[in-house]
Amino acid sequence: MDQDLFLTWVRSTGLDIALGIFVLGTLWRLFEIYSLGRKPDFSAPRRRAGASGLRTMFTRSMPPPGMFKRSAVSYVAGYVFHVGLVVVVFLFAPHIKLIQSLTGLSWPGFPSQFIDAMAVVTLATMLLVLVERINKPVKRFLSTFQDYAAWGLTFLPVLTGYLATKHLLLPYTAMLALHILSVELLLVFLPFTKLIHAFTLWGSRWYNGDVNARKGVSS
Repeated sequence: MDQDLFLTWVRSTGLDIALGIFVLGTLWRLFEIYSLGRKPDFSAPRRRAGASGLRTMFTRSMPPPGMFKRSAVSYVAGYVFHVGLVVVVFLFAPHIKLIQSLTGLSWPGFPSQFIDAMAVVTLATMLLVLVERINKPVKRFLSTFQDYAAWGLTFLPVLTGYLATKHLLLPYTAMLALHILSVELLLVFLPFTKLIHAFTLWGSRWYNGDVNARKGVSS
């Protein structure tokens, strides 16, 4: 397929298909999760001062005592690449324009030089996380194909986006088309992989914290 036709397809039909699967898939997964409900707890609540779902949402975002010293690379790189992803996805002017065309929402973006720097930092820290996963025997043992697939689906959009903006490796039109295609693949697979945690993370932490608080357990 001609690269111009390929770009036209991924920006129109391909994007429509990916967004449709993403929205419907995400809604279905959330319905599956939240329709499970909660079993009635007939025991008397044993509330503990300070314990709550909101508190757990914060504490579970911090390293457990002693773990930061033992695995500093994992925690630092993990925090940095998640922040970098948010900045690159939601504060890059062309991305904001796309979101505006889809939702009508808009906000100020960061300078492209800053976004470029954050993209490089994000890519570097994601590679660190991957190397850490491969080199640590326990993490390697616990990792499944889905873990590596989720990493690749997240890494490729950032990489191809950076290469496209810098006009590297391939002609701009072809690289831009690959970038959009990689984003569409991410959207398609996100609801059906561990990447769904982007929507379930805070709810699950609140739920666990609320249940434990009722039992008198701080978490």
